[in-house]
Amino acid sequence: MTIDDIRKLVSGDETRQVELKKTTGELKDAMHSACAFLNTDGGWLIFGVTPVSLRILGQEVTENTRRELAQALAGLEPAVDARVEYVDVPDHIGQQLIALHFDGWVWGKEPFTYHGRPYYRVESVTKMMPREMYDERLRASKPHLFAWERQPAEGLKLEDLNQELIRGAVRLGVEMGRMSELAYTEPLDKVLEKWRLLNDGALNNAAAMLFTNVTYEYPQFILRLARFCGNDKNEFIDNQRVEGNFFVLLDAGMSFFFKHLSLSGKIVGFKREEHLEIPAEALREALINALCHRQYEKYNLTIGIAIYDDRVEIENPGMFPPQITLANIKESHGSYPYNPLIAEVLFKTSYLENWGSGVHRIVEACRKQNVPDPVWGMSGGYVTVTFRREVKGSTQTSTQNVGKKDGRKDGRKELNDRQLIIYNLIKENGQITIPELARKTKFSDRSVYRDLDSLRQKGVIDREGGRKQGHWVILIEI
Repeated sequence: MTIDDIRKLVSGDETRQVELKKTTGELKDAMHSACAFLNTDGGWLIFGVTPVSLRILGQEVTENTRRELAQALAGLEPAVDARVEYVDVPDHIGQQLIALHFDGWVWGKEPFTYHGRPYYRVESVTKMMPREMYDERLRASKPHLFAWERQPAEGLKLEDLNQELIRGAVRLGVEMGRMSELAYTEPLDKVLEKWRLLNDGALNNAAAMLFTNVTYEYPQFILRLARFCGNDKNEFIDNQRVEGNFFVLLDAGMSFFFKHLSLSGKIVGFKREEHLEIPAEALREALINALCHRQYEKYNLTIGIAIYDDRVEIENPGMFPPQITLANIKESHGSYPYNPLIAEVLFKTSYLENWGSGVHRIVEACRKQNVPDPVWGMSGGYVTVTFRREVKGSTQTSTQNVGKKDGRKDGRKELNDRQLIIYNLIKENGQITIPELARKTKFSDRSVYRDLDSLRQKGVIDREGGRKQGHWVILIEI
């Protein structure tokens, strides 16, 4: 690290991966940021630069300075082997910059804390990590201790499982070449042991979710099904609740789609091909993903299917893994199953394909049938995937055109008047700042900030870069 490297690093102000401190007098606050870097995407912590004016001043580094820095780093857990670099400042003789780099968090690793408290990074701001995020990472790091699917299913016995379903799953696995033919004749307990659903004679929650006939101890094993009149939730046409294991809920969900979505057909050669207005394979994949990857520890929340005149929504209690965002979800990515035991069984029995390819298959199925790409969102503890329907009497079938029908759609939910104005100003100028938005709209800074946060939560816009050099990005055209 040289002085030129640091000049280049700090030229763009503080960002998600750069934190500037004037001196080590701010050591405690700096360690919060160090912890945040370790829990997010990594970054540089630099002492000797004024955060506002970005003046590179350096500071006097004594033996006591080094000792205090070492003691502060010792407050990070798990322990961090951070390399500290001291860089001379040419314009200030005897003064040095102190630079530390921290690697980013890797999925499956234990979350970091500083003096027992976890922090993470949001843009250029260090914040206390929400309990939900911390718990999720802890479960990912020690699934044998914390994962819901691995916990014993208290009171559940082998006779409580649907043996017919288990044998049917085995047959599919063998036919698809994902299981040995020996599985046909193996006792059920041996099959379950190989699937890691049975340990020392005790069934776990994953076994219950997949095959149980007894669901009264599992309020999360419910699927909400609704067909609404119009495009809001004011009036029901059909309203159901189905309770059961994975296979029962999957069958009920698909039956509901076929009941309420239009089916069309055409003659191809000597055969008649029928197509659901939204490809059945796309809906099935989305529902399987919801059932497989939801957060089952949230026992008071359930998966929901809502069919409106203009869209179909599947909502799933959970959140994206850190590597996947609303902006990159359609890009090629790895697999980060929230419930790996359940996912492994579904893969071996052919209900899941290669992990990480589900979104691609959903999008491809829609495009093959000339249906608009689905839109993913996160809000209120749910991940939502929305499929657009063609509104009868309208030729506007694309996501953009349906959104423009009344000028106020964000792809999933209606925007209020303030949000629509702010959206249009951002669309004209991605570099616009919050004070400029407040001045042009004559709204308060607080209102602008609140509406920007709402637009980001809905997946309509996002922010890239720091406060001074960053810019707004439009994720959904309206």
